[in-house]
Amino acid sequence: MRRLLLVAILALLLVGRFAAAQDRFPGATWDHVPPAQSGWSEPLLAEVQAWSKQINSTAFMVVHRGAVVAEWGDTAKRTELASVRKSLLSALIGIAVAERKISLDSTLAQLGIDDNAPSLTEAEKQATVRMLLEARSGVYHAALYETPAMAKQRPARGSHEPGTFWYYNNWDFNALGTIYEHATGTGIYDALDRLIAKPIGMQDYRPEDGVYFPGAASIHRAYPLRMSARDLARFGLLYLNKGAWAGKQLVPADWVRESTRPYSEQPSSGLGYGYLWWTAPPTPGPGWIPEGTFIAWGAGGQHAFVIPACDLVVVNRVDRDQNLPEPKLSEVKQLLSLTLKAGPFGR
Repeated sequence: MRRLLLVAILALLLVGRFAAAQDRFPGATWDHVPPAQSGWSEPLLAEVQAWSKQINSTAFMVVHRGAVVAEWGDTAKRTELASVRKSLLSALIGIAVAERKISLDSTLAQLGIDDNAPSLTEAEKQATVRMLLEARSGVYHAALYETPAMAKQRPARGSHEPGTFWYYNNWDFNALGTIYEHATGTGIYDALDRLIAKPIGMQDYRPEDGVYFPGAASIHRAYPLRMSARDLARFGLLYLNKGAWAGKQLVPADWVRESTRPYSEQPSSGLGYGYLWWTAPPTPGPGWIPEGTFIAWGAGGQHAFVIPACDLVVVNRVDRDQNLPEPKLSEVKQLLSLTLKAGPFGR
């Protein structure tokens, strides 16, 4: 009996220790754990580092069970996030939806959303907030902060009814910024600071680093911002923990689940698309990322992989201030594949 009691106590201690590791959050700075201590291969991580440098990564972090097991480059420098900004806006919108300040079923007509000439048609104004989040609005008005290639690929006005066709559309993303600010009365950069950056202890984020991008093509400004790799990793960890941080629910858990599941598929990559988040392929099966993974992804080499199946966040950044070539999709696949191979995930 005494022996059984001892075994039970040891088991409880081990479970408690595992649970503490699962619920680990950084304080003022990140906790670092020697890779070997948590089952990672240092030689294989060296291969990851060599490959990351080959594809121009300037900052890289691996966060496993809430602690850093690998980190190199300048992870404190605030660099341009590109389209990663959209996943941050998704979080803010989720909070506003929970506060009943935004309804996903509101149409552009109901919200009074239009654009400069040629203004939106009545059919286009039937697009809902949900459709914009899914990049399925059917509104193909000129947009700000898009590349010439994006403008060239944009479908013709009126070619698709709202909700029927997926197109990665900067008009949708910029209009969502307008909708959020009108609904809440708060600027995106200040809201991000108050509702997310400060509560999760971002070390480097400053609202003044965000500078709106206006222009003649549209009345809906883009909202580019800069963020360090280590702060982006905190945001990834927040979502890994279903929107909770150290016991406090910051982003509704239902919203995290809803926004990071696929509603569409991008043909060229096979990735899915949720509410301003990229996701693992909609059809489960063998692939380069585990099922359930979701990604904040931006041009130029900005990635935050959130991999719940492995209790893992992987952040890769390429400093766009240095005009470095963007890694190809195949190179990013190889980077993540090498990272997963280095971890305690079935080796």
